[in-house]
Amino acid sequence: MIRVLLAEDLHMLRRALVSLLSLEEDIEVVAEVSNGLDVVPRAVAVRPDVAVLDIDLPGLDGISAAAALHEALPECRNLILTGLSQPGNLRRAVAAHAVGFLPKDAEPERLMGAIRAVAKGERAFDVTLALAALEKTPEVLSSRELEVLRLAAQGEEASQIAAQLHLATGTVRNYLTTAVTKLGARNRVDAIRIAREAGWI
Repeated sequence: MIRVLLAEDLHMLRRALVSLLSLEEDIEVVAEVSNGLDVVPRAVAVRPDVAVLDIDLPGLDGISAAAALHEALPECRNLILTGLSQPGNLRRAVAAHAVGFLPKDAEPERLMGAIRAVAKGERAFDVTLALAALEKTPEVLSSRELEVLRLAAQGEEASQIAAQLHLATGTVRNYLTTAVTKLGARNRVDAIRIAREAGWI
């Protein structure tokens, strides 16, 4: 029996998935959560074989939850469901030790097959999403601009970034401004979003 933890914040969709999975003789939903922060505590309590995680969870997104779950319970295999087709998300998921990545509108048979595959130690990635991730847009930012933007994405202020990189605060601000301009972003937060979706940070 494959023990599954399901994380999905939309109640109707979560109940539909639980009902669907319950029809399978070899799959048992042992826990369901609606918030990413609940994934690790519930998984540690019930020890699932596979965690099926919505990418867009409140509290903690599905990819971050997958990374935390891999640390806490490495034997649990993580499968991400996404309604977002940005190629950077697949690269982030792989970096977070997810072994499956499917669109939320995949046919039920594909989801069941993916759960069985990852439970056996295999990988289950959607071909279309994987190809989109490979067809990565060339990076338009310099390595230093990416480094500064990555630290800004972690919540560091310009002065803190400057101290870490041994730069003047004004220089850091210049790098951030240049990154915003090159990416055609509205502001620093928008630049971070664009770089994340592209898989650059």
